[in-house]
Amino acid sequence: MVEGLRERKKRQTRQRISDVAIGLFVERGFEHVTIAEVAAAAEVSVNTVYNYFQAKEDLVLPPEEASPRRLADIVRERAPGESAAGAVVARLRSEVRGRERQVGLSAGFGRVLEMMRAAPTLMARLEDLGHQMTDALAAVLAEETGAAPDDPLPRVVAWHIGCLHALVLAEIARRTAAGERPEAIAGAVLELLDAAESVLGERVLAYAVREG
Repeated sequence: MVEGLRERKKRQTRQRISDVAIGLFVERGFEHVTIAEVAAAAEVSVNTVYNYFQAKEDLVLPPEEASPRRLADIVRERAPGESAAGAVVARLRSEVRGRERQVGLSAGFGRVLEMMRAAPTLMARLEDLGHQMTDALAAVLAEETGAAPDDPLPRVVAWHIGCLHALVLAEIARRTAAGERPEAIAGAVLELLDAAESVLGERVLAYAVREG
């Protein structure tokens, strides 16, 4: 579908607000910048900012990028013959190789990460997001496998996958904070994924394989 002029302008406005906000947050700290200051710097009204971002935290962690359904959506989109864990591992490998923003390997992320780690509300949002991802994934696994309501297996598998996802992000954050280059981080994280996959076990790796 071709993007219309109105949609393009809205997307550009949203991106400008986000870019300006991130720049201010990195420069002065998340908690020391108001929405009014973001609006003024982006040359829009406060109401316009809230039209695009419901909360201040959304300027850093927009729902479409930091979605509680991230893992569930990856699993729902998996190919025939692919398991739930296999789909998530494959996606993580692809994102790491592509130095993608979803895993924090885009250029300049180091300063953004430093800003986020200094903001308790953002760290709390990230922690809660991790729990929501695991819960949403467990629900999808239970639905797709026809598990009984009291069957703990979907939650156990979702926990393993969620922990692997969290481990990858934590490793990237640790190495980024240490000043390592994205290329070096990517190589190390790919090795980490290989090691993690090798110890997950057949019960997890072969769970919820999509039928052809």
